[in-house]
Amino acid sequence: MAARADEINYDRLHHFIATGIWDRALVEAALVKAADRLVGDEAGFLVIDDTALPKKGTHSVGVAPQYASSLGKTANCQSLVSVTLASREVPVMVGLRLFLPDEWTSDPERMARAHVPEDKRTSLTKPEIAIEEIDRVIASGARFGCVLADAGYGSSGPFRQALSQRGLSWAVGLSRRQNFYPADVALVFPNAKVGKRRQYHVPDQSPVAAQASLATEK
Repeated sequence: MAARADEINYDRLHHFIATGIWDRALVEAALVKAADRLVGDEAGFLVIDDTALPKKGTHSVGVAPQYASSLGKTANCQSLVSVTLASREVPVMVGLRLFLPDEWTSDPERMARAHVPEDKRTSLTKPEIAIEEIDRVIASGARFGCVLADAGYGSSGPFRQALSQRGLSWAVGLSRRQNFYPADVALVFPNAKVGKRRQYHVPDQSPVAAQASLATEK
């Protein structure tokens, strides 16, 4: 980057990035607007995913034994939620948020020693982080037509519901073992043949596994 910008030398650029003394919100806002100019489109996509940074030791913020997508196994790593704006087969990343596992959020002293910002010390799942990032992209005015995510996010009911509540079109992955009900399912009080009347409603249809339901679909 420094080689392409004559007015900024390597040392100044490295200091700017490494010390982190700047307001990231301003930089992120500029990034989203630039991405929208490049690939923003009503027929485009906002892609939610995650990535991992393998790490040794215990001091890096958020590092813990957890699933590392880049390695395909559980390993000591940092895990991050990624948000990418894409259209016409061109992706531009607009967000990368660090996930803090329970062993960090349950240890206030550890977070304080690592200088985790106070407003980031709450426990959030990856789908919850993704929704916060989606709201940030929407607020920026960036254009996209559909949210995409894999089963790591799609298997979360609250995540899918949050997308629908925002009026977004979405397509997400599901585990093949995920059970679901048809859209016309109803909750009923069946008549008990013996004993006391049921206390709770039950679905009037049985759930179906995603794999079985889609087996005959094109």
